Amino acid sequence: MRYAQGGGLTDAERAARERIRLQAVERFEGGEKNGEIAAALRVSERSVERWRRAWRERGEAGVQSKGSPGRPRLGPGQLARLEKELERGPLAHGWADQQWTLARIKTLIGRLFHVSYTVEGTWQLLKRLGWSWQQPARRAIEHDDGAVEGVVGGDLATGKRIAAERNAWLVFEDEAGQSMTPPRARTWGRIGRSPVVRVRARGSGRLSMAGMTCFKPGERSRLIYAVREYRGRKNQPKGFGRRDFRELIVRARIQLGGPIVLVWDNLRLHLTVGMREFIAANADWLTVFQLPTYAPDLNPTEGIWSLVKRDIGNLAAADLGQITRAVKRRLERIQYRPDLVDGCLAGTGLILDG
Repeated sequence: MRYAQGGGLTDAERAARERIRLQAVERFEGGEKNGEIAAALRVSERSVERWRRAWRERGEAGVQSKGSPGRPRLGPGQLARLEKELERGPLAHGWADQQWTLARIKTLIGRLFHVSYTVEGTWQLLKRLGWSWQQPARRAIEHDDGAVEGVVGGDLATGKRIAAERNAWLVFEDEAGQSMTPPRARTWGRIGRSPVVRVRARGSGRLSMAGMTCFKPGERSRLIYAVREYRGRKNQPKGFGRRDFRELIVRARIQLGGPIVLVWDNLRLHLTVGMREFIAANADWLTVFQLPTYAPDLNPTEGIWSLVKRDIGNLAAADLGQITRAVKRRLERIQYRPDLVDGCLAGTGLILDG
């Protein structure tokens, strides 16, 4: 028997089953035995026995299908509560992982409302509610939604107000890295045979990236960045240091031509004494706000890194230099596409006034 997506029968299959039940009723009335009926209709004798018992008790109506198991049996209030509980996730309901399956949702409905749904009925119910099978986004367990809301409504709102009062740029800074192993990207392959992406097994090194997405009402959005290679040589810095961050901030001020309200995360180098002294010494044009821990979704520069790594997916680089050239080429293209930079801001849900 062929099943539709989600484990349910198609309408044609459901209609075929209904015809078999009606044929069984006709044979009951004709006095045929259960074994003869089962052989003629190609069903199990157990099913025929169950139908005959229902026919004796309630007549033909007892044998007929009760209709689609997905028929709604929960009221509007119960449906709203179900969606709220589903949004809490499986962890909140005692499952070890975070995957909602039809069987688990069926169990949850039984726990909450003492109503029994089939797996097919659960699928039909979710479809009516606008739910679908999706690839989830990742978020750290340590992510504090309360802290994020506090920043959006508090510190970040204050930062936008200060930027407006000082006619300053709102600048988001972030760092990322890329090794010789490229990000995996989706590709076509034969069904049943996973595609293989061949990468260099030898070679070492890492590319560090620091970027700033810069926004100001009435101005074209900007991207300012710096990259640094680490090839494992003696006394070579592995990434950006305090001096590099200071130079990047100063370069941003020169290129933007005005004061800056800087928003960045709680990286240890951002919180050093030397960096605090630099911020205090340049308070006339530099104001800094910290994002909460584990909240990359508030930083539009994270979106820039996603665009870059999508472009170098499955790249079998011969050496670190090829990775560097590919990254720089993508960053340069983004610099000439302010709409992409604006899209990264929109992806955070943050809105600039003006």
